[in-house]
Amino acid sequence: MAEADLDAQVRAADLDRWLSSRFVADAGVRADLIALYAFEAELMAIPTRVTQPMLAEMRYVWWSEQLDGVFAGMPRKGHPVLEALTGVVARHGLERAPFDALIEAHIGRIHSEPHDLDAFYVGPMQSAVRLLAGPGHEDRVVAAGRMRGLAQVGRFEEARAMRAEANRGLKGLPTAAFPAVAHAALLNPAQGEGGKRLRLIRAVLTGRI
Repeated sequence: MAEADLDAQVRAADLDRWLSSRFVADAGVRADLIALYAFEAELMAIPTRVTQPMLAEMRYVWWSEQLDGVFAGMPRKGHPVLEALTGVVARHGLERAPFDALIEAHIGRIHSEPHDLDAFYVGPMQSAVRLLAGPGHEDRVVAAGRMRGLAQVGRFEEARAMRAEANRGLKGLPTAAFPAVAHAALLNPAQGEGGKRLRLIRAVLTGRI
């Protein structure tokens, strides 16, 4: 799977974040961000590929075990997502905790546990911000990540109510990091791609979601 294949995978799995990633000017950094999102796309796809919770959990455990190699710089050979992710982790000094928390949240979800919004949305957004702008800015996107999570689970009024808090946090966020959070501005799941592109352009130009 080439870089273009990962890009296509993310576009199909998560159009909102794929559209946001188009605002990363540096092609190499954009590819790194896409590799991060491709890892998440693999996790999201598991429940669609297996019907039994135990089989799904086994697959998540496999991904958890593969993170040992990713963070040791020795990914499973021949696996494009793992190989790409290994380079991303090394280049940007990403921390493992959000990856582990995300996998645990997926396992909990297949067993009907409450949706862990921070693990699903805040942690991944913080990793993306670190990738784009380096460490030290993670706390600025907590509210934006929660706003995104609430919208994704259909709690739209709560999401809109968090907008002011989220934008206050984003005031000190480096411009380079904004593509990691811009998709939080997309609160209408029925909106078409053209409308989403326009909404994202507005968000990027104003630095507000």
